Amino acid sequence: MNERLAAKEAHGFLRSHTAGDLRFDDQSLPLKYVIGPDGRLVAPLMYAMMHCDDAVLFVPCLGEDAMEIQVTPAPLDARGPDGGLTDRWRIYHGDPTDTHWARLWIDAARFRRCVIDGSDLIRANPLAADEPRLCREINQDHAAALRRYCTQAAGIDVEAPTLVGVDPLGFDIRRRFDVVRAPAPSPMTSPDAVLTTLLGTA
Repeated sequence: MNERLAAKEAHGFLRSHTAGDLRFDDQSLPLKYVIGPDGRLVAPLMYAMMHCDDAVLFVPCLGEDAMEIQVTPAPLDARGPDGGLTDRWRIYHGDPTDTHWARLWIDAARFRRCVIDGSDLIRANPLAADEPRLCREINQDHAAALRRYCTQAAGIDVEAPTLVGVDPLGFDIRRRFDVVRAPAPSPMTSPDAVLTTLLGTA
């Protein structure tokens, strides 16, 4: 696999998950994250995680087949100009048990035996400006279509789906206890493409 294709597949794999296991120093704990509009990861961490010397996020969980992401935590001020990122996390996952908010800077990753530079995984979401409106419109007007799409695209029947995120590669859909991913058959490059992708299966 060439480097460009490996980076593309790794980015799509990272986008398709919102949780993993974070190994820091000699400990490992589950971690839920979101991807911000600029492509960087955001999560609430334990204090010890904020100051660890070595942190690796295993996606979707610790194991031989996991994507291994070397990360560096950087404090995120929930009351500062980027505080809305903490609200994004709550929309996906609810109220956190830890309150030390951080951005996780991606230094490098190992994916399917390929080593990928972190800069190839940090990709801004071109739909970010339209995302809140799209989520609101789809949740209010197209809930039945969202449920059908989730069943057809992900093979999961979500009784009361709530769209919490959308990017060119797919839809993030919250159900009762977690978030599932419904991939797009081809990249969605505009808000109209999002609605066409969703409603085309309705």
